[in-house]
Amino acid sequence: MEAQKFDEKFDAGDDLTQELDFSKARRINQESRRVNIDFPAWVVAGLDKQAHRLGITRQALVKVWIAEKLKNAA
Repeated sequence: MEAQKFDEKFDAGDDLTQELDFSKARRINQESRRVNIDFPAWVVAGLDKQAHRLGITRQALVKVWIAEKLKNAA
């Protein structure tokens, strides 16, 4: 699709999701790095309980908590 046509559709409020390739989408400054952390079993149990209560994965819970802690520390 030409850029001008894309812009026209965007400006008109048309649905452009069919025109986008979300598999190539990247967030700026959000390069992923893998980190392995060993926790005592009671910590993992607590994380699982909280994650289940919120309806998210343990990994998502840890990511959010760490990001919030770092944001508040700045």
